[in-house]
Parts: sequence; C-alpha cells; structure tokens
Amino acid sequence: MTLIIFPAIDLKGGQVVRLAEGDMNRATVYGDDPAHQAMLFAEQGAEYLHVVDLDGAFAGASVNGDAVAEIVARFPGHVQLGGGIRDRAGIERWFDLGVSRVVIGTAALENPDLVRAAARDFPGGIVVAVDAKDGFVATKGWADVSTVEVVDMARRFEDAGVAALLFTDVGRDGMLKGANVEATVDLARAVRIPVIASGGVKGIAEIHVLALHARDGVEGVITGRALYDGRLDLAAALAVAAAA
Repeated sequence: MTLIIFPAIDLKGGQVVRLAEGDMNRATVYGDDPAHQAMLFAEQGAEYLHVVDLDGAFAGASVNGDAVAEIVARFPGHVQLGGGIRDRAGIERWFDLGVSRVVIGTAALENPDLVRAAARDFPGGIVVAVDAKDGFVATKGWADVSTVEVVDMARRFEDAGVAALLFTDVGRDGMLKGANVEATVDLARAVRIPVIASGGVKGIAEIHVLALHARDGVEGVITGRALYDGRLDLAAALAVAAAA
C-alpha cells in the first residue's frame, strides 16, 4: 500500500493560513490566492489535497465557499474538504461541486446517523474527523472537548462504511513538534477503518515511518506548515511514500 500525501490548504478570510494548536488568534498567513497554492502543489506532483474552511468550522457552516469552489475547479486531483459541514445539504453541496471526500467532525459526534446515511449514499466519500486533546474528542473547531475517548468515537463508525478516519493531535497541529505517530498507529491497529495522520509533521523522517505503517492501516498523512516553511519538500515526500 502507498501512503497518500495530502498537502493542506487551510482557509481563513479567503487566505491560506496555518494555525498553532487550532487557535484562530495564532494564524500565520502564507498567501491570498488559495487556488494558485493548489496548483503549485499539483505542479510538484500532488494528486490529493486537504482543504479546511477554518471559519466554517467555528461558524458551523461554509464561510470560504468561493475559495473552495475555485480550488476544486482548478486542482486536477482529488480534494478532501472539512470545516463546518454539519448537515445533509452541506454534504450534498460539496459533492455536487466536485469534492471527492467530505470530512465530518462535530456532526459525527453529535449526529452519527447523519454520517451513517451519508456514508451509505456517497460510498467512499465520507471521512470522520477524530480530533484529540489529551485522548478525548475535540469539536467545534477544537474549541470544545468532549468526554468521549478517541478510540470509542472511532469504533462507533466501524460498520458505517466511512472511507477513513482523520486523526489529529490538536496539541501538535501547526507546531512542528512531530506527528503523533504512536497514537496514529495505535488507532489504525484498533479499528478496521483506514487512518489519516495529521498534526505536527515536521520533516521527511515522519513520512518514512508512517509509510512503513501503511500495512497497519495508516492510509495517508496531512502536512501543512512544514511544506510552507520549507522544512519538507513535497516531491521528496511523495517519492518516499511511493517507494515504501
């Protein structure tokens, strides 16, 4: 199995940003043309893209819809989108626009029947976000922390037909502390759903390690700040993933 590399484009006020630990007040701006950034990733060989409407995650509905639409129109590969998608209308809107996968976090905890129905009606298109703060699921743009443990949350959807789980260690996201490889692999081994690693990737070494665990169910890895800061070369990461 080949590890999928998902370059990340996080949107705040129509700009490309990265947050530190999910804090909207700790945003670093990397550009004001998200579609252009998507094309740069494509030129470096990316076939998959992870896009997050950060404003939407807090608002509970799409805020950066125009920017997302332009990215989808111009990026030649697959776009995975999350942020504020909490009802059926929102899910259908993005699939109609051409998004390949929709990521559902808050609604997965609060309305699991929505996820189950969507996974049934859009096979291979629904990803459940399992965002962790100290082992518990965080929701609403990571502003709230539930009393539900990550593994328990993941197991709720084992028979739902979701495409993957997106596991983020919130405390590492945007901090370049290194991905929580151990927790990611433990989750992948604990469930039958493929797991995507996210949060804190800082260099090529983690890509090597995660690629070795593809056989354990680690499907991919999302990386953002390391790419924007030049600590990780996308073409090199893609080569490592393909060779594993």
